[in-house]
Amino acid sequence: MAENTPVPLNRIERILAFMIAGIGGLSVLAIIAILIATFSKADTSEGPWLLIAVFPTLGLPIAFALIIVFAVVSIVRRRRIARDGGN
Repeated sequence: MAENTPVPLNRIERILAFMIAGIGGLSVLAIIAILIATFSKADTSEGPWLLIAVFPTLGLPIAFALIIVFAVVSIVRRRRIARDGGN
């Protein structure tokens, strides 16, 4: 198998990629929302702001762990493809 031949994503990798993008993207949006609310002097100590403030604390580590899982799954699959001769 040539070095520059693209290897398509399988179903698990595609699901992991969407989970990473979704959780990471929502975490970044929550951080931006908290920054905007803080600069606009909104009361962020009650209501839905508590959930919005906690989401990046949980979401970003989960997204990072999913990135590691995605890398391991990709490496294992690519090695298996190389070992089997590209089939």
